Amino acid sequence: MLSKRIIPCLDVRDGKLTKGIKFKGNIDIGDPVEMAAFYYEQGADELVFYDITASSDARGIMIEVVRRVAATIFMPFSVGGGLRTVGDMYAVLAAGAEKVSVNSSAVQDPQIISEGAKQFGSQCVVLGMDVLKVGVTPATPSGYEMVIHGGRKRMGLDALAWAREAQERGAGEICLNSIDADGTQTGYELTLTRMISQAVSIPVIASGGAGVPQHLVDVLTVGQADAALIASMTHYGHYTVAQIKQYLSGQGLPVRLYW
Repeated sequence: MLSKRIIPCLDVRDGKLTKGIKFKGNIDIGDPVEMAAFYYEQGADELVFYDITASSDARGIMIEVVRRVAATIFMPFSVGGGLRTVGDMYAVLAAGAEKVSVNSSAVQDPQIISEGAKQFGSQCVVLGMDVLKVGVTPATPSGYEMVIHGGRKRMGLDALAWAREAQERGAGEICLNSIDADGTQTGYELTLTRMISQAVSIPVIASGGAGVPQHLVDVLTVGQADAALIASMTHYGHYTVAQIKQYLSGQGLPVRLYW
């Protein structure tokens, strides 16, 4: 069995690390470059960096912050927020990222997924999905709807159908964020995660809701995720990456131990 990855998430707004609950009430909590170095030293497997207002503000990503992070850490990291063209993707990769994450732009123009995969390889293209539980409707038979622009714009697009289409178009990985669970620290959205994980053959990173190490066990087993994104539980010092990995290992899950 492949090792399960533990991936800290850095949400960045105006160059500062920020965190909210259910995509609202964000507060600034630190410097993203310092936090990236902190997680690298702790033994995180990868890092995710999101410029959370780039799409809604209709601007490009803060590339200088990406360069500073890349110069500080020596582990894979993906970058998303405001990437609208293959040229934007190239700029992020040239700045030192290993992967690019497309979310709002991909929903609005799915061709960017296939263009990016053709240019850089599917392994470089991560589909970010911000998903809201809405109940079963003709437009959303799975009961889950895609939302873009940092949770601001509902699209009437079924999340399950979109995940399948994105894989067909060349996405190499999905980062699946539950808006309902985001920042709550009450556990991942297991039904959503399992549904998407079973529907696609590419890796799925579960995001939103981690509060204690058992939540990661649940989403990596019951939810069938390949990796788990963490933020609040480590940003605020409740746990370290090492403590989380030790707990997962004790529960029989394969993880990379770097110490």
